[in-house]
Amino acid sequence: MSRYASLLAGLMLGGAAAMAADSAETGAAAVDARWAAAVKANDLEAIVACYAPDAVMWLPDAAEARGEKAIREFYKGLLSGNTVKDVVFSNTHYDSSRELATGWGDVSLTFQPKSGGGPSMVMKGRFTVIAKRHEGHWVYTVDHASSIPEKP
Repeated sequence: MSRYASLLAGLMLGGAAAMAADSAETGAAAVDARWAAAVKANDLEAIVACYAPDAVMWLPDAAEARGEKAIREFYKGLLSGNTVKDVVFSNTHYDSSRELATGWGDVSLTFQPKSGGGPSMVMKGRFTVIAKRHEGHWVYTVDHASSIPEKP
């Protein structure tokens, strides 16, 4: 193999490795990481920044939240009565293309009621998200979660 062919092969393999590493840090996985950090910090504005202005959010036992105002109101209500102590994603799967990405898996959130005295609550669910690039970063356009039914 000529020196140039070896160089070209190395660049191609390096580019493929870089693309694989980039896909692990972009798309829905990147939004999930930002969202988890924002929720654990109990930072309302950072949470809302994870959503596109026209995003839709469907969560268990909650009305549809469509758009930035409704999403902000939902999280404002959640954080007014609770402090989020932990967020854990598991069984996650991600797929990204140039401008759209999907993610799905399981999520567990641990809350401490602000009213005091109450024990921490753990909410477990499953989620599906669609993300897109918006103003230079990835944001959710669809956030859909459901409860995990108790096993009989």
